[in-house]
Amino acid sequence: MVSLRHVLLACLALAPLPALAALGFQEASARDPDTGDLLYTEDHLLRHQDQQLRQRLVVYRCADGTAFARKRVDYAASALAPAFHFEDVRLGYREGLRRGGADTQLWVQASAGDAERSATLDAGAGLVADAGFDEFIRQHWQPLLAGDAVPLEFAVPSRLDSYGFTVRRRGSSEVAGEGAEIFRLRLGGLLGLLAPHIDVAYGRESRRLLWFEGLSNLRDDQGDEQLQTRIDFPRPAQPANEARWQALASEPLSACRVRG
Repeated sequence: MVSLRHVLLACLALAPLPALAALGFQEASARDPDTGDLLYTEDHLLRHQDQQLRQRLVVYRCADGTAFARKRVDYAASALAPAFHFEDVRLGYREGLRRGGADTQLWVQASAGDAERSATLDAGAGLVADAGFDEFIRQHWQPLLAGDAVPLEFAVPSRLDSYGFTVRRRGSSEVAGEGAEIFRLRLGGLLGLLAPHIDVAYGRESRRLLWFEGLSNLRDDQGDEQLQTRIDFPRPAQPANEARWQALASEPLSACRVRG
């Protein structure tokens, strides 16, 4: 006679295993592209599940280590246009993208004393927001390597709108001994000849971001202009634990000077 214990064990053996979640930690340094002076650093925590990126947590620090800004990214609804929330306590500045049902909404709060402003976007297949650009590059890797100019609609919360950009391969290089492909993001049409562009380098084999050069998502200490930066990601993400996520998620933010 088969015991109840054997039946339970058989059922457990057939039950699907819970999806494994993995955390990775990565550091980046942002420098003035003209002088090489360190402006700030970034601590990135990446949460993967079933080999898919699910969440990103970023803490921004002044050169003295003071945490002054934080960003939370949630890829549950979209890998290309994830929901995100960014805050910078130096200025009281906050912005993000939120999703509610079928609506996709950009929002911004320019300073602590200002009211939040928001606008609903048409979240079509071509919409890209924030760190979703990273996934956009990987999804369009082959057309980009072939030299195609790949279009996208990039969400700009500070303007409560999205704008047409194109990405095109600029060439090949070597970064810290790793073969790399260089891509340029710029506004489409005639505006692309006048507006600043952004250049990024990705590992040819790893397809990970190696460096970024252009307008940062951070403003200067007065809040007047976006910072021009060169952001380097010297090492791939390393394993991390949940305690580190909780520590970065709850670390108090304090005002400090990005430029001394």
